[in-house]
Amino acid sequence: MSNSNLQKPIDVAEYLFKRLYEVGVRSVHGVPGDYNLVALDYLPQCNLKWVGSVNELNAAYAADGYARVTKMAALITTFGVGELSAVNGVAGSYSEHIPVVHIVGCPSTISQRDQMLLHHTLGNGDFDVFANMSAQISCNVAKLNKPSEIAEQIDTALRTCWLRSRPVYIMVPTDMVQEKVEGARLDTPIDLSEPQNDPGNEDFVVDEILKAMYAAQRPVILVDSCAIRHRVVEEVHQLIDKLDLPVFVTPMGKGAVNEDHPNYGGVFAGDGSHPARAQSIVEGSDLLLTIGALKSDFNTTGFSYRTSQINSVDFHSTHCKVRYSTYPGVAMRGVLRKIIDRVDPKSMPAPSIPEVRNEVEKNTDDSETITQAWLWPRVGEYLIPNDIVVTETGTANFGIWDTRFPRNVTALSQVLWGSIGWSVGACQGAALAAKDAGKEGRTILFVGDGSFQLTAQELSTMIRHHLKPTMYVFKTDHPLCLLLTLVLVSSSATMASPLSDSSTVWMLSTTTSTTGSTRISLASSAARRPARPSRSRPRLSSTSCSPTRSSTLLSACNSSSSTCPERMLLAL
Repeated sequence: MSNSNLQKPIDVAEYLFKRLYEVGVRSVHGVPGDYNLVALDYLPQCNLKWVGSVNELNAAYAADGYARVTKMAALITTFGVGELSAVNGVAGSYSEHIPVVHIVGCPSTISQRDQMLLHHTLGNGDFDVFANMSAQISCNVAKLNKPSEIAEQIDTALRTCWLRSRPVYIMVPTDMVQEKVEGARLDTPIDLSEPQNDPGNEDFVVDEILKAMYAAQRPVILVDSCAIRHRVVEEVHQLIDKLDLPVFVTPMGKGAVNEDHPNYGGVFAGDGSHPARAQSIVEGSDLLLTIGALKSDFNTTGFSYRTSQINSVDFHSTHCKVRYSTYPGVAMRGVLRKIIDRVDPKSMPAPSIPEVRNEVEKNTDDSETITQAWLWPRVGEYLIPNDIVVTETGTANFGIWDTRFPRNVTALSQVLWGSIGWSVGACQGAALAAKDAGKEGRTILFVGDGSFQLTAQELSTMIRHHLKPTMYVFKTDHPLCLLLTLVLVSSSATMASPLSDSSTVWMLSTTTSTTGSTRISLASSAARRPARPSRSRPRLSSTSCSPTRSSTLLSACNSSSSTCPERMLLAL
């Protein structure tokens, strides 16, 4: 299509970025490179903010965190050297069903046609090799080589990203950035609605599920991560209220259910569950209604479920499974809505719901050390509604299972992909997403010092963009780890004055006793000798952040801050 045939000619970059804004993106992460520089100049006129990350991997992590809080995220890198640095982060988004648009600036179509020996290539004239790599971790690959097809390619990629909740890859040659496409298409929003199930198939599946529900004596609802990823959380809560059944979540499903709901029973993860409160009830159920299951090893504590498929109904984004019968093409949203409309609660058994609360361990010994068992329930008392909680692979990911969330807390973790260091970048992206959306609540990170060292550079990005997450860093009992983390925290603390205007970093030191129990203590960089501790659990005074216990406080927190997070956590 020639420019003369276009009703409203618009540059390709402007079209792409206006579509991103339309689907909810407000900030774009990435790293500049010579193949994407011209495109980046279009961001301001499309009301998009540029977030230049320290490196592409961190940018991918940040985009992942951003998308978990909003509808979708965008990441821009350059050809070859840039995009490959982001591949690990994008693969994690693919693994965990996170919608990220990965935009790659690449050499011109002429250079590709002539197989020119350009920088950032393998030197063999193959300009598709990197796109082919990304195709394995993308649900759509769009190479914008023909102006007449570009607008449709962009719309299809964004729609696919949304519906499948996985990354897409858009390759933008330098000579296509300012090519013209039909801007009149922008008058019609991209259709993000899900395809409707076949009515006959859907009704049949609903009838089969209702029969199973009415015959059951001990039905239970289990909510997993894909209920969040594929946006059926509203239907989940309607179903819980309508059926009045016990409801549990998996580790990856944390945050899918309001945990102050009277029917909430806690986290079920097979042998990793509380034996009485969760495991016995779920595994003793004669009908398990599982919504959005992702049964990975960590999510099931080593595949330790003792449940039978004959007593299971599984709801998924692309199909449903009733006992041993699978119904492809019957997506869970339509099925859940019909069950909510048609179920007769009077035909369901009276529920038996366990009481779950944050059981704060009482101090029965003389130790001033904080134990894991004591810390994580106490975190639940520290949290407030609308907080965003980010936990890193390892201690934090497992510990948060025992934390009872207030209403509307968003939980971010990477249980399936498990790339250490992810959480720091994701924390930055999540905090920015909350800021862009005007959401209330804090962004709080729990991360080990090893993971923190991998991506600690993102503290500078947080500071530059005036983000204020609170970060708790777990220090392993090793002098070298402490030294390295001290350097990182101290360096970050010099980037802004005062640091309390940006991110706050607290250190928690972990040690393992001869009995195998793990203990945690808080620490400060202050080189003063603290006052003699009392025999009660460690607390801070209500007027300062000074420690009152024998451990050293390692912190980049400005003690003049009116809300010291460590005091709020421990002085409850």
